[in-house]
Amino acid sequence: MSRAAQRSLLALILVYGGHYTYARTPLGFWFQELFELSRHRYHRLGHFAQGFVPAVATREILSRTSTLGSSCWLPLLTVCVCLAISATYELDEWWAALLVGAGADEFLATQGDMWDTRWDTFLATIGTILSLVMLSATHDRQLERPGSQCCHSARARMPR
Repeated sequence: MSRAAQRSLLALILVYGGHYTYARTPLGFWFQELFELSRHRYHRLGHFAQGFVPAVATREILSRTSTLGSSCWLPLLTVCVCLAISATYELDEWWAALLVGAGADEFLATQGDMWDTRWDTFLATIGTILSLVMLSATHDRQLERPGSQCCHSARARMPR
């Protein structure tokens, strides 16, 4: 899946959730009914995508601008950056809850779940790891194509 397609998919998930509010999306109600779930789970898809989509871009930025190359530190730091993005989003939600007050539960789709923030962050982390497992080999091949700005050649030019 191309980076543009990934970003478009993430935007679609977020815009759709924002239009209906995450706790009231028709797709979420359909999923809830289909699997006989006690809660509406659409917002979890958004958090999974929040980890899945930026993982390859983060991996590319780190590999092009550092000496990490294909070391074991590259996936670890990619997960850390995506986890930081997710944590920042959760902090933004917390600030929104403080500002909005009673209407925050509807906006945030927590639906009374005290573990919601942890689940959201966990799903973003799983999305990041799955993205790295599924797409890293393809990403490496794309970077090695003739004519591409290969991360290895960029790293070779960096002062040590």
